[in-house]
Formats: sequence, structure tokens, C-alpha cells
Amino acid sequence: MAPPTTVSASTASLIWSLSPSLSLVVATSVALLLMLGGVSGIRVDVIRLPSASPFPAFREAPAFRNGDGCPPARGSAAERGRVDVAMTLDANYLRGTMAAVFSILQHTACPESVAFHFLAARSDPDAGDLAAAIRATFPYLGAAVSVYRFDPSRVRGRISRSVRRALDQPLNYARVYLADTLPAGVRRVLYLDSDVVVVDDVRKLWSVDLAGHVVAAPEYCHANFTKYFTDAFWSDGELSGGAFRGRRRRPPCYFNTGVMVMDVGRWRDGGYTRRVEEWMAVQKRRRIYHLGSLPPFLLVLAGDIKAVDHRWNQHGLGGDNAEGKCRSLHPGPVSLLHWSGKGKPWLRLDSRKPCAVDYLWAPYDLYKAAVPALEE
Repeated sequence: MAPPTTVSASTASLIWSLSPSLSLVVATSVALLLMLGGVSGIRVDVIRLPSASPFPAFREAPAFRNGDGCPPARGSAAERGRVDVAMTLDANYLRGTMAAVFSILQHTACPESVAFHFLAARSDPDAGDLAAAIRATFPYLGAAVSVYRFDPSRVRGRISRSVRRALDQPLNYARVYLADTLPAGVRRVLYLDSDVVVVDDVRKLWSVDLAGHVVAAPEYCHANFTKYFTDAFWSDGELSGGAFRGRRRRPPCYFNTGVMVMDVGRWRDGGYTRRVEEWMAVQKRRRIYHLGSLPPFLLVLAGDIKAVDHRWNQHGLGGDNAEGKCRSLHPGPVSLLHWSGKGKPWLRLDSRKPCAVDYLWAPYDLYKAAVPALEE
């Protein structure tokens, strides 16, 4: 008797990669041969059926309820102590978004007081599925989840090529248009990138005294501020001199736009969207910086923000924007971890080449790995 023939996982994948009609014929033939038993000696090791959804599956998060001393569930947003958090919604970062939301709810004493505002690209055909994934993973949030369609055409003509393609995506600029997107009832918002986890009560950051400023964020005065702009910018006295005139320091301190508390009303009244766009227009003509949406924010706001304790943005954990090399935590206490830079923790963990800090992200990962449909 001839030795059994093995249909490997790669062969099974090939079957399913055929056209629907042909793959059905081939798969049916294999099934008939198996039913005949022993005639052909065929043995199946693994068959992985193609996923019906382009998105990863996630475990349902547990329900988190308000603790004692939280504001009442009814009344105005202010009376309820509502904390408004804004994030973007994108398939490539969905796993990070899930972890960020999970971490916020787990570590705040008043999770039912947190409202999430997600910005998805209007042109993204998967936007509805992304929103559905969020609601399915956090069903207890209910009306606390809002999704808005951001129009990429508002910014596409203003984007200049940067050092990393991910920084050039229109959705990366949605933070510039937060005040134009959120409803009038939202007067203050905490904007967070999708590659963060919060390990402290988010209310502490959201309620910071802005002291008349439009934005609050940690400042990093030891950073080399000059590296965020080109020699062409610094050699033009009119540009570089005028940009930071009247700031507390020249050059001012760097801040990271992935974690910002924004006074939405002051942003609107001060025309900050237009001011950021004006610098983006200069960039199109003169090439005055190399990164994406960060430099125009610095040009408009650096040196004129409310400084927040560094514990609220342990940034740079993704490494640099070119190679994404491992980095360790900064000294001091930590309330928020931020994998800014090229390396993302879920990708490094999946590749089995994680950095040490990636294990701090892993407990918040709700990703549910696919399981083979049939195994030997």
C-alpha cells in the first residue's frame, strides 16, 4: 500500500486562494476522498479556512463600573464629571486602540464617566466595521462611544512627504481638526495616540488647570529642539525669528502631540486650525521640517502650553522613526506609556522580537489569535 499523502497547510491555503468556484470543486473532491477512507490514503494535517473579516478578533472586555464618590450618572456633562477622550480609528492601529481604551477603563475610578470620540477617515470603507469592533469589544460603553467621519480631502493637499509613510496618512492630521469635528457640548478633550496605555486615573490628566492656555502636555526642555526643523528654516531669520517671537524660551521646549489636553473653545476662538494650516503651506513651498503633523504644532504652540508632569507621557518607546530600536523607560514615575516611533509593541511581540518595554503593553492586549479550524 502506498504511503499516505499529506495535504499540508500551505496546500490547503493554495486551494482557498483559487477562484471561489474552482476552490469549491477542489475542496469537495478532497472531502469525497476522505469519506472513501483508505482508498487513496490521504491524510489531512491542518486546514485553515480563510477569515471572513479583514480585522483581527478581540476578546470582550469586562464591564467596569463607577466606584464610590463618582459623580452622578445623570445631569450635564460637567455635573457628571464627564471625561472626553479623542482618538483616531484605523485598521492598522486597531489593536493598539483596543489596548488604550482597556487601560483607561481599568485604571480610572469612574469608568462610566469616560466618553470616547473616535475619528475615522470618511473614505475608509471599513470605518463601519471598525466602529462595530469597538462596540463589540466594549459593549457596556454604549452611548459613551461616538464615531465621526473625518474628511481626508481637508488635509491631503497640505501634506508633505516625511521620513516615515505612516506619518503622512491624512488621519494622522485629524488632531488639527478636533475642534471642528467634536460637538459643541465638548469643551475640553484629551487627545491620545493609539499606541499608548494609561496606568493611572485618566481624570488626573484631563482635569489639569490649563491656566489660560489652549493646550496642556508634558514639555521636554532637554530635547534638541533644533533637530525638528531643517537648516533652511533656521538659516532664514524671518521664518525662525518670527515663529517663536514672544515665547518663554528661544528656542522653546519640545512637546509630543500624541498626548494633549485641549481647550476646544479656545482652539476655535483663536483660529488655531488655520494657524497650523498656514505653516503646512510654508512647508509645501520651503521644506522646513521632516516629520508629519508634529512640527506645525510646535511652530504654533511650543513655548505657549501648560506644562504637565513627564509621568503623563513616557514617549519614544517605539524607538526612532527610522529603525525603531529598543529603548528603556525614562527615570521617574509613570502614568502613561507611549510607543511613539517606528516600533509598535503588538508587531514586535508577534514577530517574537519584543523589546523589554513591550511586556508592559501585553497585559492590555485584547487580541484573540486565530485558531485553526481543523488539526491532526
